[in-house]
Amino acid sequence: MENEKRPELVIARIIEFLDAKKYIRARDEILKFDAVETAEALEEILEKPGIECAVILFRMLPKDVSVDVFSYLPVDDQLAIINAITDKEVKYIIDELDFDDMIDVLEELPANIVDKILEKTPKEERKLINTFLHYPEDSAGSLMTPDYISLQKNMTAGEAMAHIRAVGMDSETIYTCYVKDRGRKLIGIVSLRALVVAESDAPIAGMLNGDMVYVHVYDDQEKVSETFKRYGFLAIPVVDNEERLVGIITVDDILDVIEEEYNEDVERMAGVLDSGDAEYLDTGVFKHVASRLPWLIFLMISAMLTGTIIRSFEALLSNAISLAAYLPMLMGTGGNSGSQSATLIIRGMATGDLELRDAMRVLWKEVRISLIIGLVLSSLNFAKILLLDRESIWVAVTVCLAMLVIVTLAKCIGGLMPMLAKRIGIDPALMAAPMISSLTDLITCISYFTLATVILSI
Repeated sequence: MENEKRPELVIARIIEFLDAKKYIRARDEILKFDAVETAEALEEILEKPGIECAVILFRMLPKDVSVDVFSYLPVDDQLAIINAITDKEVKYIIDELDFDDMIDVLEELPANIVDKILEKTPKEERKLINTFLHYPEDSAGSLMTPDYISLQKNMTAGEAMAHIRAVGMDSETIYTCYVKDRGRKLIGIVSLRALVVAESDAPIAGMLNGDMVYVHVYDDQEKVSETFKRYGFLAIPVVDNEERLVGIITVDDILDVIEEEYNEDVERMAGVLDSGDAEYLDTGVFKHVASRLPWLIFLMISAMLTGTIIRSFEALLSNAISLAAYLPMLMGTGGNSGSQSATLIIRGMATGDLELRDAMRVLWKEVRISLIIGLVLSSLNFAKILLLDRESIWVAVTVCLAMLVIVTLAKCIGGLMPMLAKRIGIDPALMAAPMISSLTDLITCISYFTLATVILSI
């Protein structure tokens, strides 16, 4: 019986029914899922058997279920379904979606379809939709919804509760209510808890919390996500330049932004330029090439410079060939040391633990850390070079002193480069493993061979 409930088995059974044109039985099977699982099942059906079967099944879902399922589908799958159904069906879905979900869909639709939808939309709603569509893609305005509980400061608790009961079902959240003056300026917030426990004739003006946290419509979505993470809110109000309340952003919308920003940082830390929102298998080969090749060319050029430096010390290497055996270890240790520091600093900046003003504190801490690590690694290498490799004490001194210098410089660079990047307006995530490794390779070669030239000539 447990196997009967496994989603992959149910999906396989649905596909079998679709292949056999037993559409009613396929619908009955998919209705065993909730909206999220149904959307995941439709994603698989869109791949195989294909769009025709997926649309047939989608049309057979109860209307309220189909709207919920549609809201959970990826954008590409939403567009595939919209292009395959009638304008009337599209209009119904758009009308039933939550406002913020509707805006997300409309932003992705071709202009001719959007125009058709807006033609049949009431004038006031059309004006509101157009306003939201014109906010920059990555701004707070593009994330917000106008479906919130709005109260007037002259209301009583009883009047406020009556208003919440009247409009609450159409609002994104009822737990926090926003109080405006007659000019729509946000003057405070009132929690549902305060209204529920208050006497019905108690004025809400006495319950106002005027110490508000809000964002502006043109604030970048990354700043909005940082605000959510910092305060742990379920919703944040959005105001215009005159501090008039125009919408709210809820935590479910910001979770998508946090995931998007995280994926973007991971790609950049791996030396991959923005590859878009499409999944790996849905992204074309040439787009993958375009997102990876620029950084690889840059890193290849930096490696060429490293090779040029090594070649300039050919005479030294020919006289002390054993020095070459320790170069890969020094380069690897330098790259790893810098990457460790860069990763921790990037994470600290992303979570808000570190600011640009902390640069000197970061430098001082990295110097102390690197000296301890460098001394430990140098001591281990000194013993190994003398006892196992049977090299001269001068070779051991050269390698170990170079290790200390390289680790110190690499950790300081790894700690400061992300902060410098942010200072000049570059994403700190770019200063991660590939970039730091390339810089430390150059530093390793210069430091190592310079020290070798000085020490071995004594």
